Amino acid sequence: MQRVIIAGGHGQIALHLTRLLDERGVQAVGLIRNPEHGADVRAAGGEPAAIDLESASVEDVTAVLSGADATVFAAGAGPGSGVARKDTVDRAAAVLLADAAEAAGVKRFIQISAFGAGEPIPDDAEEVWAAYLKAKSAAESDLVRRGDLEWTILRPGRLTDNTATGLVNLAEPTIPKGDVTREDVALVIAELLHAPGTAHKVLMLTEGETPFGEAVEQVS
Repeated sequence: MQRVIIAGGHGQIALHLTRLLDERGVQAVGLIRNPEHGADVRAAGGEPAAIDLESASVEDVTAVLSGADATVFAAGAGPGSGVARKDTVDRAAAVLLADAAEAAGVKRFIQISAFGAGEPIPDDAEEVWAAYLKAKSAAESDLVRRGDLEWTILRPGRLTDNTATGLVNLAEPTIPKGDVTREDVALVIAELLHAPGTAHKVLMLTEGETPFGEAVEQVS
């Protein structure tokens, strides 16, 4: 059975992805900071692993990743968090996971980023939003330098909790701004995990008119 490690395992995209992988016969391991969230990961068909990426060592995370087939960085400080945690989670935790993936020999690495990452930050950006974009951009920059990882960076548009449509716009930068459901993001990630032709690509994602499987094939 294939094994995929998902950082930020209790997040909504991660739980959607866990359910999808379980349906496909893939073991999803959700990394969670709060052990009480383990029940939700299990209910989605996954295996929880309690580890705090803001305090864990590379060795700690490497041990969890050992023997995995792929890893997904779906963690984030989340709404309501301040400037400091944008850095410790959205940047530093992503770098830590990539370090551990290299050490564990887990080559396939999907990183969820955001629209606006990798671009100049607008002068009028609110402080916390600017810190978020700075952290995401730094995490991307770290990842693209890693030749040993088969990384794909996914920049979704504004996330919604609507039901998945299965229809998306997926392309290399740039595409117009737009919304996308968290469930559709998970659908695309599940396909990207088995799309080696998307390695070393930055992809942007919004709702669109192309079935998600076909969209991944087109960018592979």
